[in-house]
Amino acid sequence: MAEFIELSKDWFLGLGEQYGVNPIIFGSIYVGAIPFFTLSIGWLVKNYRAEKSIVLPTILATFFFISAYLYLIIAGKNVPFWVYGIVILMVIYGAYSTIKNVRKKIHDGVNTPDDKEE
Repeated sequence: MAEFIELSKDWFLGLGEQYGVNPIIFGSIYVGAIPFFTLSIGWLVKNYRAEKSIVLPTILATFFFISAYLYLIIAGKNVPFWVYGIVILMVIYGAYSTIKNVRKKIHDGVNTPDDKEE
């Protein structure tokens, strides 16, 4: 089992060298952006409920959502075409999921007790 883990690690890190992308940097950006993305979504919902502009929190949420993939696109060299396709599909699915969740949070917070049916 230890040999399998070592081979997997070598393969994974080798991909980074082959394509010019450091997997540690990619993973750090990916994980490090999560709290900033979450805060941006919270700010977006708060501004929407207060009827303030949601432009800046939306832009920031989008940036944090795609930041690791931006690194891949900028730093990557000779990355296979199918990888870009998967990244695009992941971004589309993530955007759809995020929009759905934001709408739910906004809807849950906008309803008043008078709006609910008994």
